[in-house]
Amino acid sequence: MNKENRLSPPGRPSFFILRPSSFSIHGGQVLSGTVAAGGSKNATLPMMAASILADGPVRLEGAPRLADVDTLSLLLERLGVRAAWTPCGLTLETVDSRPIRAEYDLVNRMRASFCVLGPLLARRGRAVVALPGGCNLGDRPVNLHLRGLAAFGAKLRIRHGYVIGRASRLRGADIDMAGPRGPTVTGTANVLSAAVLAEGETTIRCAAVEPEIVDLGHFLNAMGARISGLGTPTLHIRGVRQLRGVAYRMIPDRIEISTLLLAAAITHGSATVSGAVPAHLESVLSALRQAGATIEVDGDRIAVDAGGMLRGVDICAEPYPGVPSDVQAQWMALMSLAHGCATIADRVFPSRFLHVAELSRLGANIERGNGAAVVHGVRRLMAARVTACDLRASAALVLAGLAAEGTTIVDEIHHLDRGYERLDEKLRQLGANVERVASGECS
Repeated sequence: MNKENRLSPPGRPSFFILRPSSFSIHGGQVLSGTVAAGGSKNATLPMMAASILADGPVRLEGAPRLADVDTLSLLLERLGVRAAWTPCGLTLETVDSRPIRAEYDLVNRMRASFCVLGPLLARRGRAVVALPGGCNLGDRPVNLHLRGLAAFGAKLRIRHGYVIGRASRLRGADIDMAGPRGPTVTGTANVLSAAVLAEGETTIRCAAVEPEIVDLGHFLNAMGARISGLGTPTLHIRGVRQLRGVAYRMIPDRIEISTLLLAAAITHGSATVSGAVPAHLESVLSALRQAGATIEVDGDRIAVDAGGMLRGVDICAEPYPGVPSDVQAQWMALMSLAHGCATIADRVFPSRFLHVAELSRLGANIERGNGAAVVHGVRRLMAARVTACDLRASAALVLAGLAAEGTTIVDEIHHLDRGYERLDEKLRQLGANVERVASGECS
C-alpha cells in the first residue's frame, strides 16, 4: 500500500506528492461502526485566503490535510505567507507583504485560489491573479467576483489570462451578488473578505448562505471584523482599519459526512459519523429517510441504518439549504441500486454529469436528457476499472465500488485527495476492503 501520498513532516508546509495512485476496492462488505468527521474543506480554503488580511498569525484548528489545502498553502507561500503544520492545526503568518502575483500554475488547479484576489486588494492595494481552474463543472465565470470588487472602487482589467487590480483604499458599497443560477459562494467569500477592510459600510445582497460562508464570517469577526446578518442573504459590514491574528476551529465537512453516510447506505449497512452539525445536513438526511433509511441524530452524532431495500428518490441539487451539488454524484451511485427510478437534476452545475459514463461501466442503468439523469435501479453492480474525472465523481465511483461484486479499480484518485482526508482509512474503519495502490500495481 502506498501510504506516502500524504503531508509530512510537521513544521514546514508538507505538501502532497501527487503520485499516480488508484483505489482497489473489493466490494460486498457491509459497513458498520463509527467514524469521526474532519474539518470542512470549503470553509478552510477561504479562511486561508483571508489570512492575508491579518496583522498576526492565524491558526486554523482541525484544518483537513488535503491536496487543495496544500495547493493554497503553496500559493500563499509565494504571496509571502508562511504556512506550517503544528499539532494544533495549520498556522499562517504574513512575513512579506510585497508579493501580489498569484500564478496560473497553482490557481489553475483549484477555483478557490481565486479567493486571494479580494484580500490582496484590501490589504496590499494591488493584485495580479490568474483566472481560476478546478474541476470541470461547466461554465463558472468570475464576473460576479469582479463586479463586486469593482464596486469598492478597485480598478480591474484582464490581460493574458490574469486579473490585474489596483486600489489605494477600498470604499464601502452596496453590492448585489445575484447570479443566473443563484448566489455565488466563492464570489461571496471574495467580496466579504475585501469588505471587512473597506472604508465605511458595505451591504452585500443576495449573498450565499452556505454554512461555509457563515463560518468564514465568524472567522473574520473573531479577527476583529464587524459583520452582521450571517446566515441570511443580506450581509452588513462596517469596515475596520486592521484585523488581528486568531486561533479558530472551522465547522466539520458536511460533504465528507454525507459521503460517509451514503457509503454505509449503499452497502445496506449501519454507521455513525461523529463530530457533525446535523442542521447543516437536513436536506441529505431528509432524502435518505425518503429512500427508506433510518436516521438517528444524537447531538453531534448522525447514525444511518439502511438494512432494507432502498427506493428511488428524486433530487435536484440546489444552493443551501437544498441538497448540495457536491453530493449529487454520490446520490446517483446510491440510486443505481435502489428500487424503482430516480430523476437527478443539478441547478447549480447543470452539466455536472461526467460520472454517468463511469457508473454505467459498473452496470448502472442511467439515461441522460433534458438537463437531468434518470437512474433505473438495478439488482447488482459488477466490478470494473473506472476513472475518476473530478472530486465528487471520484467519491461516487468509490461508493459504487463498495457495493459492486468483485474488485473495482478507481484510477486518477488524486481528484479524491483534493477534498477527502484519508477517505480510504475512514472507510476501512467501517469495515470496507479498500486499499490505495500505485497505478502500475493494478494493471
